[in-house]
Amino acid sequence: MSNFNYGKHTMSMATTSSAGGQAAAISLPIEGMTCASCVGRVEAALAKVEGVASVSVNLATERADIRLNRPVDRMALIQAIEKVGYDVPQGTIELAIGGMTCASCVGRVEKALKAVPGVTEAVVNLATERATVRGVASVQDLIAAVDKVGYEASPVDTGMQADEEAAEKKDAERAELKRDLTLAAVLALPVFVLEMGSHMIPGMHEWVASTIGIQQSWYLQFVLTLLVLAIPGWRFYEKGFPALFRLGPDMNSLVAVGTAAAFGYSMVATFAPSLLPAGTVNVYYEAAAVIVALILLGRFLEARAKGRTSEAIKRLIGLQAKEAHVLRDGRIVDIPINDVAQGDIVEVRPGERVPVDGEVTEGRSFVDESMITGEPIPVEKAEGSTVVGGTVNQKGALTLRATAVGGQTMLAQIIRMVEQAQGSKLPIQAVVDKVTLWFVPAVMLAAVLTFLVWLVFGPSPALSFALVNAVAVLIIACPCAMGLATPTSIMVGTGRGAEMGVLFRKGEALQLLKDAKVVAVDKTGTLTEGRPVLTDLEIADGFDRNQVLAKVAAVESRSEHPIARAIVESAVEGGIALPTMTPSAYPATSSACAGLEIPKPTATGVDVCCLIDATIPCTLDAISARSPVTPVRDT
Repeated sequence: MSNFNYGKHTMSMATTSSAGGQAAAISLPIEGMTCASCVGRVEAALAKVEGVASVSVNLATERADIRLNRPVDRMALIQAIEKVGYDVPQGTIELAIGGMTCASCVGRVEKALKAVPGVTEAVVNLATERATVRGVASVQDLIAAVDKVGYEASPVDTGMQADEEAAEKKDAERAELKRDLTLAAVLALPVFVLEMGSHMIPGMHEWVASTIGIQQSWYLQFVLTLLVLAIPGWRFYEKGFPALFRLGPDMNSLVAVGTAAAFGYSMVATFAPSLLPAGTVNVYYEAAAVIVALILLGRFLEARAKGRTSEAIKRLIGLQAKEAHVLRDGRIVDIPINDVAQGDIVEVRPGERVPVDGEVTEGRSFVDESMITGEPIPVEKAEGSTVVGGTVNQKGALTLRATAVGGQTMLAQIIRMVEQAQGSKLPIQAVVDKVTLWFVPAVMLAAVLTFLVWLVFGPSPALSFALVNAVAVLIIACPCAMGLATPTSIMVGTGRGAEMGVLFRKGEALQLLKDAKVVAVDKTGTLTEGRPVLTDLEIADGFDRNQVLAKVAAVESRSEHPIARAIVESAVEGGIALPTMTPSAYPATSSACAGLEIPKPTATGVDVCCLIDATIPCTLDAISARSPVTPVRDT
């Protein structure tokens, strides 16, 4: 008897139950958050809007999930975010417009769309019957505006395109950070060497004094540091001081105040030293320049870490087909997957991914559904069978009717579930948020106290020591790590799980796992390697194992069935040469063996086509009692 061990890492779901009814929810992207105090500030602003039941802002995903207890104007939420100094980026929405017949219809629809609050641009195309709208308005408001002027509108699913645009935007942000970091490092290095080298390298101070001179050295440091602060460091001043003036300081405020204090003091020491007390004429250009470079380094590493955590989502998105072969006007045309509509007739060719969920209307084939079911054995599909988008068609051709497209497909729902899990907030994060909300103001207060204590009780020159230590408190007390630690760990954990086939429906499941004592596995497919392997081959007396395996493998080498491949791989790994099969006029019992030289079943022979491949219809009547192997059927 031939035994096979097969399975697949199945996509299991770790879930937690939630009580209560479903409330209306809005998700908004947010730009400009840099630390955990930003999260607390945005949550506090949104919570003040009437009708908001709860708010959860995630620093790693840069999104706000808002649950409502009654209808709330979307623009009121956006204005609340903008009021505390952050932005909701504009997005692009595509609508399918019905009922337009002429150019005046186009003008009427465009006018209606542009009148919706939050819309910055609207373009309507009569030929494609599409409207492209850019802004922050909701889809519901846009559809209502079109409906009001007598036309029909429905959203066109551009989820994949939006994901690609978001990924490109993040890549551009990382590239900009890398550029600014490189520029800051190049400019700050000579400043650091000129100033700190005098303290760390013997004879460096005398060498600088005897060559370019101390005063000229300060002038050079002034120019280089000014470039650092004005170009790569400008982002901190652009956001930090406005936040400070709103009495809502964040990490940018700490960097802006600290570097400005160090640079301002050094500038006075360089150009107006008489204004400073005796013994306090020192420059701290290197502090301002190096601080900017180090903070940019931290931001770049954070951005790169965020990029890695989204790789699991990208892999899932990569399972989606990019195009589909659709029957239009009596012929098959290739169109983008976003343009496939429910009810379309779609053709799936051998080896292609199924583009959408559908029902087979014509053809017969085997489909690899391991990404959904975890089972490695392809499933036979015939007329009336259902198929899932993202699964892989094998050798046959199929024609299917689309039953779910775009965001309604099973794969799209899995991707959305993983994204929601990555963006969720764990209970432990609530404690961190409470601390970080008051962290930055507390740091600034501590810096002021540090300055006063050193100024009053510090050694001479007290002013210099007071300034240096106050700036040190401002810069070192960075709350970024507290704000990013938990959401980043969620993204990494859920992402790593998705790579290994384990899906978390909610982020809370990760925190609950620490209390797990027993893990129950529902089937072997969760633990095995995902492919069948020939483990045993029992041979009847009087036959040689290698000869039998060679003949069976020779026939199965023409099959794509996973069990057939397992038999062939076993023979190849054992170094067994497969015999050559030549054409014969003998009519085989199976069409799959037609044209092959198959010995007629006798007391010592057997039609091997009927023994191994469970997909071949045949009878056992011709099999002799002295068959070299026992027939096995896949049930």
